[in-house]
Amino acid sequence: MGNGQKAQMKRERNAKNAGGTANSQLKVNEAAKSIVCQTCRQTFLCTIRAKALEEHATNKHSKTMNDCFPGFVETAKK
Repeated sequence: MGNGQKAQMKRERNAKNAGGTANSQLKVNEAAKSIVCQTCRQTFLCTIRAKALEEHATNKHSKTMNDCFPGFVETAKK
């Protein structure tokens, strides 16, 4: 039994002891999708930059960013 297998067994045991709900990065990412295109309803992570949203609006819908994402305010990078 290698170290990787021991670590995996420990993670599984800890998840079982915690009630079977292990923290999942996928669940965290889904919860962070708070920006929604008003045209196609596609969701984006809250950390997306204005340039990427502008490209989406222009390339997918031939609209401006304000048409697809009204009220979007880019957060300052920490």
